[in-house]
Amino acid sequence: MYINRILIRNFRSFEILDLPLGPGTTCVIGENNTGKSNLLHAIRLCIDSTLSSAYRSLAPNDIHSTVDISHPNQVLVALEITDFQGKINEEALVGAWQFKPGKARLIYRYRPKLSAREDLETGDLKAGELTREDYHWEITAGGDPALDPAEIEWDEDVGSSIRFGDLQSFLVVFLPALRDVESDLRQFRTSPLARLIDAMEIDLSEQELLLDALRKANAEIAAAPTISKIADVIDASFKKVTGPAFSMDVGLGLAEPSFQAIIRALRILLSNAAMENFDPTSNGLGLNNILYVSILIEYFHKRLAQQKSAGQIILFEEPEAHLHPQLQLTLFKALQELPFQSILTTHSTHITANAALSSYVALTQTGAPAVASAVPAHTADLDEGEIQDLERYLDATRSNLLFARKVMLVEGPAELFLIPALLKQVNGIDLEREGVSVIPIYGVHFDVYAKLFSEDALPKKCAIVSDGDLKPSDADPDLDGEDDIPPPPNLSDLESDYVQVFACKTTFERAVTIEGTLQMLARAADDIGAPIVAGKLREGAEALDDDSLDSAARAAILNPLRKSVLNTAKRFGKARFAQIAARHVDQATDVPKYLTNAAEWLIEK
Repeated sequence: MYINRILIRNFRSFEILDLPLGPGTTCVIGENNTGKSNLLHAIRLCIDSTLSSAYRSLAPNDIHSTVDISHPNQVLVALEITDFQGKINEEALVGAWQFKPGKARLIYRYRPKLSAREDLETGDLKAGELTREDYHWEITAGGDPALDPAEIEWDEDVGSSIRFGDLQSFLVVFLPALRDVESDLRQFRTSPLARLIDAMEIDLSEQELLLDALRKANAEIAAAPTISKIADVIDASFKKVTGPAFSMDVGLGLAEPSFQAIIRALRILLSNAAMENFDPTSNGLGLNNILYVSILIEYFHKRLAQQKSAGQIILFEEPEAHLHPQLQLTLFKALQELPFQSILTTHSTHITANAALSSYVALTQTGAPAVASAVPAHTADLDEGEIQDLERYLDATRSNLLFARKVMLVEGPAELFLIPALLKQVNGIDLEREGVSVIPIYGVHFDVYAKLFSEDALPKKCAIVSDGDLKPSDADPDLDGEDDIPPPPNLSDLESDYVQVFACKTTFERAVTIEGTLQMLARAADDIGAPIVAGKLREGAEALDDDSLDSAARAAILNPLRKSVLNTAKRFGKARFAQIAARHVDQATDVPKYLTNAAEWLIEK
C-alpha cells in the first residue's frame, strides 16, 4: 500500500496543500524555506507512532501565520491510502480506516477540544477568547466518502478514533537532514544493525554457541595476570567502601554472558586496501551514510520476506548529504528499487536528473503566506511525448530550473556564458543574487519547457531569450537530409502571466555586436586567434566615436562587423568564443535592449 494523497491545512508554511502521490519514490524539490521538511513532519503527525505526542500538541510556530487561534480554527493533515486490498496484513491494519472500498484515510487535527466547543455553543466562551489550553490534537480514520478533507470545518466530527497501538504496525523510518549516523550506528536503540539482527531471528542453539564463546573469552581475559590483579584491587576497594551489608564480588570481562549483551556489543568493522577491521568513526560521513542506509534497506527486505509487514515508508531528508555525485545516484537507485514507498526531499540536481518527472513534487515560494505546490507531470498539461522529452532534457544542469526562484531559458552555452556577465557589468544586475537561473536548453524547443511555468504547475517567472530566426545554433542549413528541420514553435503562443518572450531580430552573436561591446569582442578575437577580426572591430569602434554619424551610417559600420563576429564564433565555436568574451566583459559599456528587458521583467516585484 502507499499514500496516494496528502492534504495539509494551516500547518507551518502551508495554508493549503493538496498533493497526489504515486507508489515508489517521490522527490520533493524546491528552493530553501518552501516547506519540504514541514511536509515530511506533517506526514509523521498522522502516521508515525514513534513521534512523541509532545510534537502533536502544536506550538505557536507550527500554526500558519494567517490563523488566529483565539478564534476557533484548526490545523488539519489528511492522508489517503490505497493499494492494500488482497494483502492480508495491510488489510488487517487499515480495514477500519476505510472511507470507501480500496481507500483508507487518516486525519490529524489540532482544534478546540470538546469542552471548548460546548462552551462556544452555550456562549460561556466567545470567539476571540480561546487560548492554546482550549485546543487539543486527535487522529481519526475513515469518515463520510462524500466529505472532502479540504472542506471539513473545525467543529465537524469526522470518522472514528483510531487505536494508537495500530500505528505501531506501520513502520515509519524518518532520516533527518542533520543526522549523526556515527552515533546512531553506535547506539543500540537507534542502530539499524540491531533491527536487522532482530529480524534475522537467530536460532536458540546458535545463541547458546555464541554465549559459550563469550563465557570462554571472559574466562581467558579474567585469568590474565594483570586483569586479575586489577579486578582484585577494585573488589577490595569496593568492599572496603560499602561494608559487608552491601558487598558484591567484582570481576572483569568483555560483557555479561547474555545474548542481548552480545548484540549490544557487536560493532561494524570495515576493511579496505589501507586498513583492516576499523571502526566506522574512521570513515567519512558520506560512506557512513551509505552504510547506515544499506543496513536499513536489508532490514526492510528481511521484514518483507517474513511477511510481518503491515506497511512501511521511508521519509528521507536530503539523502545527498556528504555524498559524491556518483554515490548520490547509487543511493537514489537503491531507494527506487525498494518495493514500497519512499518520500525524499532533495536539493541535488544529480538526483532530479535521474528521477522520473512523475515523481517530482515541486514547492515554490510565491511571495504570499502560502506556498505553491505542484506535481508537474500531472498539472502542466503535458502529453506522454512531452514528458519523455523533458525527462531526457532535465539533466543535472537543466533540472536546476526546478529549484530556481526565477528562470531565464536560453538556446545554448554561448548565452549562458555571456548574458549574466554582461548584465552584471553594465546594468549591475546579478542574476544569481536575484534568484534567477540561466538554463540553456541546447535547441529551440522552448514550448515544452514553457508548459512547466503556470499557476497550476510551477508558478514562477520564466523569460525565454531567443534568437529571431529560431534555428538551432548548431544546425547547418547547407546540409541536405531526408527530412526538413521541423518548424520552430510560435513564441507568441507561449506567453502568459508567467512566461514572457524576449527575442532579438537575428542571432545572438549579431545582436550582441553593438557599439558598447566592440572593445570586449576585439579582445576576445585577439585571445582566440583572430587578429584580423580584432583589428576590424577596433577600427569600427574608432569610427563610431564620431558623434556626427547618423543611424544609417552607424548601421553601415556595424553590419559587416556583426557578420565577422558571427563567422568567427562559428569558426572557433560559439560557446568558446562567448566564454572568452566573458573574460573581457569589463570592456563592455552597453547591453542589447532585449536582454535588459528580460532581466528587468524577471526581477521586478
